[in-house]
Amino acid sequence: MAGKSGGRNRGHGGGKPSTAVRDVLRVPVGGPVGLAARPTDAIPAGPRDKAAGRAAVEALAGPLAAYQERLSAAATAGDRRRLLLVLQGMHASGKGGTVKHVIGLFDPAGCRVRAFKAPTPAERSRPFLWRIARALPHPGEIGVFDRSHYEDVLIGRVRGLAPPDELERRYEELNRFEESLAADGTAVVKVFLHLGYEEQRRRMLKRLDDPAKRWKFDPADMDERALWPAYREAYEVVLGRCSTAVAPWYVVPADRKWYRDWAVGSLLLEHLEEMDPRCPPADYDVEECRARLLRS
Repeated sequence: MAGKSGGRNRGHGGGKPSTAVRDVLRVPVGGPVGLAARPTDAIPAGPRDKAAGRAAVEALAGPLAAYQERLSAAATAGDRRRLLLVLQGMHASGKGGTVKHVIGLFDPAGCRVRAFKAPTPAERSRPFLWRIARALPHPGEIGVFDRSHYEDVLIGRVRGLAPPDELERRYEELNRFEESLAADGTAVVKVFLHLGYEEQRRRMLKRLDDPAKRWKFDPADMDERALWPAYREAYEVVLGRCSTAVAPWYVVPADRKWYRDWAVGSLLLEHLEEMDPRCPPADYDVEECRARLLRS
């Protein structure tokens, strides 16, 4: 099948076997996470420059589409598996860009993308995972959360909206929730887009300087930027507490957009390769149908 070719050698050059991208970017289970020690412009694996990176992203399109078709086909025969990409990161880290440039490689008919904003009054009256469960991908689909169920504990910690004991309970609830998703056939790929403080300023200034991009700017974003140390600490806690064997976190350096796209696309392809969905066999007589068509 087209989706099997290349395996885990994409973008590493020379066609030589290389370490899986997820092994390089994965947050160890239970390990401390020091984001300050992780360069946001690093290239820990894969293509080494922009031109090679863009070419490597284009090369992912065929295999990703082939696996998506197989995943969708398998669902018609009762396979409950699906894939969920969770994107988190500081403001302007590239969540929307990732959806556009990476998820755009898939057939949109088989994707379910949800951008979570602040909960409505009706949503606040329900358990905090209620709206998340309603947005999950169906069997055979690729789901994407642009921000996610982690917003509750991140903002809750930074803004002091929940007491420490409540936050502790919710970390455990998040882990149990994702364990239940995995048990039901959902491959959960959680990506933290690791953006640098100076790069965020550059991107925000670019939006102000371009009249066509000013609609993306919100003065309130500067208030959030002022809380950068608190958000970094909150992310370190989330990455450490909620990177599990069945749903690990991956830290993707996000200063270089081309590298971000390649890394996320490669993570998705590696998970789809591991799932290895298969098209179901025909439940009809192929040769008889062929003969009828030839006679018609």
